[in-house]
Amino acid sequence: MFTGIIEEIGIVKTIHKSGSSSYIEISAKKILSDLHEGDSIAVNGVCLTVTFFDSSIFRADVMNETLSRSSLGDLKSGDPVDLERAMPADGRFGGHIVSGHIDGTGIITNIRRDGIAYRYTISSEKNILRYIVEKGSVAIDGISLTVAAVTDTDFSVSIIPHTAEKTVLSKKKVGDTVNLENDIIGKYVERMMTSYREEQKSGVSREFLKQNGFFTGGKNV
Repeated sequence: MFTGIIEEIGIVKTIHKSGSSSYIEISAKKILSDLHEGDSIAVNGVCLTVTFFDSSIFRADVMNETLSRSSLGDLKSGDPVDLERAMPADGRFGGHIVSGHIDGTGIITNIRRDGIAYRYTISSEKNILRYIVEKGSVAIDGISLTVAAVTDTDFSVSIIPHTAEKTVLSKKKVGDTVNLENDIIGKYVERMMTSYREEQKSGVSREFLKQNGFFTGGKNV
């Protein structure tokens, strides 16, 4: 589990794509201080598992599913990437719940100054935009951000100079692809409401079953 507060910017050293053994190697400093094999690292918002590390780099295997559903497949040697270690149990929850499981990608369509901040507009598919709400949270390349506005085709976020400086967003330009992860709470709510509506349509609900002796003390009989 992550919070969307980026710890440092790493640099891609190697990205090897093969049908049987795809992996990525990234140089870093801060996150290597207490790294272990098997640890989870969010790379541009994508949760990857560390398979090897030394004093200057770490390596993580990358599945075909990950390459096809995120922008990691577009990376090349020398590209900067956002890095965040998994949140420790005693850590501060500075952003929002970020799983590192990317829902899809978006395209930056506009970047403009907005007072002291920068406003980024990002277009995406309807299945992504349906979970994005004004003043809600969204993770862009692993960065926890607040949605400033949303339409049927895109959404916007405003980014303070500190966030731009400490993440890869300052290096992005119009036309670039970014990884998007929706707030997981909205997805759970939708799933529960869908199940509830299906129960109502069928005429069989938990309350109906309880009234007719199928539940006793919260347990099936």
